Amino acid sequence: MRTDTPASAPPRFFALVPCAGTGSRAGTDGPKQYERIAGQPMVWHTLAAFGAVRRIARTLVVVAPADGFFERNHTSALVVACGGATRAASVRNGLYELVRVGASEQDWVLVHDAARCLITPALIDSLIDACLGDAVGGLLAHRLPDTLKREAQGRVVETIARDDKWLAQTPQMFRIGMLMQGLEHAGANVTDEASAIESLGHQPLLVPGGAQNFKVTYPDDFALAEAVLKGRQR
Repeated sequence: MRTDTPASAPPRFFALVPCAGTGSRAGTDGPKQYERIAGQPMVWHTLAAFGAVRRIARTLVVVAPADGFFERNHTSALVVACGGATRAASVRNGLYELVRVGASEQDWVLVHDAARCLITPALIDSLIDACLGDAVGGLLAHRLPDTLKREAQGRVVETIARDDKWLAQTPQMFRIGMLMQGLEHAGANVTDEASAIESLGHQPLLVPGGAQNFKVTYPDDFALAEAVLKGRQR
């Protein structure tokens, strides 16, 4: 692996935003990350939050090969058309691109969903502060607030204790080298970076996020995200 950073240099922080999804559950005509919310494409709000965090050395956005959005819309982020068939593949490809442009395996990467457009600089900073001295890294997460049921054929078959349950969010922050190893080990079906790290036998740190840091997934989520963003603007 290429490592341009001297071993004695302090680790840097990079952001990686997988932005190659089609948003099939959102009911939109095109990729949901480009739908307008509060007057701007959703991904613009996401990138603005990372742009406001001074410790982020560079943000890399992974798009699908046929994506033309950033050709028509300028951004200071590095945009690379290396999106894969799965989210894990897009993240893995993005990590190799970060290394190609000079990142080290000891540098940190914060992987964040493009559709979590309500992330704030304060939450990003809180994750960095919590994970900086940790041997593994961690993720933003939110304690499960509701009663959890297990279903079979449309009926409840079990109520599951929620005391130790968390909803995984992003960003998820790990060393680039460790995350590369985890994704190679776990395969393409993992749905988040923490799962890949867990496959190596590690236990990522849980850092409290917030209820507003949800992923815009279904049609109703757009109205809720717009209300939150307009409330912040006021």
